[in-house]
Amino acid sequence: MATAYIVDAVRTAGGRRGGRLAGVHPVDLAAAALDALVGRTGVDPAGIEDVIMGCVTQAGQQAGQVGRNAVLASKRLPQSTPAVTIDRQCGSSQQAIQFAAQAVMSGTMDVVIAAGVESMTRVPMGTSAMFHAKEGLGTYKSPGLEAKYPGVMWSQFMGAEMIVKKHGFTKDDLDRFALTSHQRAIAATNAGAFANEIVPIEIETPDGPAMHTQDEGIRFDATLESISGVKLLSEGGALTAASSSQICDGSSAALVVSEAALKRYNLTPLARIHTLTVTAGDPVIMLEEPLFATDKALAKAGLKIGDIDLYEVNEAFASVPMAWLKHTGADPDKLNVNGGAIALGHPLGASGTKLMSTLLNALKARGGKYGLQTMCEGGGVANVTIVEMV
Repeated sequence: MATAYIVDAVRTAGGRRGGRLAGVHPVDLAAAALDALVGRTGVDPAGIEDVIMGCVTQAGQQAGQVGRNAVLASKRLPQSTPAVTIDRQCGSSQQAIQFAAQAVMSGTMDVVIAAGVESMTRVPMGTSAMFHAKEGLGTYKSPGLEAKYPGVMWSQFMGAEMIVKKHGFTKDDLDRFALTSHQRAIAATNAGAFANEIVPIEIETPDGPAMHTQDEGIRFDATLESISGVKLLSEGGALTAASSSQICDGSSAALVVSEAALKRYNLTPLARIHTLTVTAGDPVIMLEEPLFATDKALAKAGLKIGDIDLYEVNEAFASVPMAWLKHTGADPDKLNVNGGAIALGHPLGASGTKLMSTLLNALKARGGKYGLQTMCEGGGVANVTIVEMV
């Protein structure tokens, strides 16, 4: 089986809902990440055999087949470049990486871009299960689902609260985790840790054109007092908006290639893709699956959690990475070292390649060897990708 390599990965800085990226159409937002990736790597655009774009709410993006339209809006990619858009909920662009790797590993392709985009400003929250315990995915129930799961209300928010109770977390635990996310994001921003991964995006402001280069959701004045003062999302619950991922606009992209492509285009890889895993479990608690997917991935890789130098576990809600830490016995100092979605935002379909760009840059900066990335996904699914720096 051929080896799949990641040459580079980039992302835009996150934009708050209705914030600095609100006026950028998602097709253009995605195209900017694609163009930056092609420009930085120096790969021949004509040699790119497919673009796999993650996006969760395509109808809300006003973009049609957003992957293909992003290619057509690109300043670097020819119109002969194929593209497809996929939805594995929050793990959509992590799955894009895995599909790209599988294409390379199978020998059917040599150069594939995995990418993702989401303009959450354009998506009414009523279409999302994240915060709607009363409606949630139950809005989309079929007779078949109702027969198998009678009376179940499908909600990621409810699943996150179930994890809180199951693992014995308190509201104070969640608030302290959220504060750490902001503190790490602040430190990373101030140290320039994101400079290599962020693609500047030109935006219009009341003062004229500007470049968007810094994650807009970071609370530089965050304190435990300010976080703990945010009202609960549900009566008797523990989660608040402050201990949940931020609604976010953004895009991201990664170049996945074969060894033959490295030689053909004179490319230098950052990492090889070591292990790919996707699993599915309980669709009601829903967000706990990264725990068990990680067990399977480590066993498949022949590695232990202590062998992994850094981990990116998406902060959909604070309870998810906290439960992951408790289950795996992982070192909390290696988790989301530059902050996570609570501080930086979670642009749904873009988060998979976004986290990969952060993971690879953090591993490079620290001289680490192995990195592990996992995402909780709607319906009780989870992806795990293990990379090895080269």
